[in-house]
Amino acid sequence: MGIQFFIVGGVIFATYMGLTIWNIIYSNRKQKEENYPATKREVDKKGLS
Repeated sequence: MGIQFFIVGGVIFATYMGLTIWNIIYSNRKQKEENYPATKREVDKKGLS
């Protein structure tokens, strides 16, 4: 019974860590878009990308 608890705990922990890392990456991208909204759009409009 002990090894099953370890495996279930490991799966839950791995899921938690994966979602935490995804949230950090997503929030970082969103913050860059909000703080520097003109950089990508202006480059795309001018055709410099």
